[in-house]
Amino acid sequence: MKDLHALPKIRDSWSYLYVEHCRVDQEDKAIALHDERGVTAVPCASLSLLMLGPGTRITHAAIRALSENGCMVLWTGEEGVRCYAVGLGETRSARRLLHQAYLCTHPSLRLQVVRRLYEMRFPDPLDPGLTLQQIRGKEGIRVREAYAQASRATGVPWSGRAYQRGDWSVADPMNRALSAANSCLYGISHAAIVSAGYSPALGFIHTGKMLSFVYDIADLYKVDFSIPIAFGAAEEGFQQLETRVRLACRDAFHRQRLLTRIIPDIERALGVKAGEQDQDSPYDADDALPGGLWDPEAGTVPGGISHASLAR
Repeated sequence: MKDLHALPKIRDSWSYLYVEHCRVDQEDKAIALHDERGVTAVPCASLSLLMLGPGTRITHAAIRALSENGCMVLWTGEEGVRCYAVGLGETRSARRLLHQAYLCTHPSLRLQVVRRLYEMRFPDPLDPGLTLQQIRGKEGIRVREAYAQASRATGVPWSGRAYQRGDWSVADPMNRALSAANSCLYGISHAAIVSAGYSPALGFIHTGKMLSFVYDIADLYKVDFSIPIAFGAAEEGFQQLETRVRLACRDAFHRQRLLTRIIPDIERALGVKAGEQDQDSPYDADDALPGGLWDPEAGTVPGGISHASLAR
């Protein structure tokens, strides 16, 4: 049996790799990308996320190699803008997900998480007397100022965030650049969330979608990453803008070691003390190990045994 604890931690991994119009095969204990330019080997043990764009084919053996090395696989639309399907992360324990669900389903605890998620975006503590609506107003001002500052710094005109979900081409180049940058941020946030054992669906600020928690976490970093990267790429011209934004995101995520921040930020937002959730899980040493069974009196009883025989 593989031991998932022996794999590289996500914080030490590369952020992501986006590929399209190629075939992905297993090669030794890694994978290889086959396209018109030849063959490129990829050491998937140090990769956090592989994003498969249009025109991609992948073998069963390659998926198995990626899974065994803790690399999440994401099937996406062009330039990674859409998310169609996603695989498993590194952990097989539900401990973190259960803690997240507990906080999410108790309104008073959920509000505490929401306030912490907003407070993490501001350099100074928020007045405890502010209502949630007032905090959202302050956040709106902060983001608009970030757009305006990036526009002044680069000389790229900015007329506001506007796009049509049904027609990508209608949006102006600057808005397409921001959407491309955000999609990369969503992808790497999604990879970190799933790798750590949290649910991308159980959001606190956002709700109702399977990626609600992804949006909660990615919003912590848009002002530091998406906005300056998108405006910086647009400053160099609009030719192949989305592709250049995506590559700039990859380089910035690696250079600024974003993966070292995401999971600690999640645990800070959820009120998890350092190391509190790091106990070894038997499910990570043996992912085929049967889970427990819920009991209204005992809490959890062992699974994988014949309880019918105990009733005789």
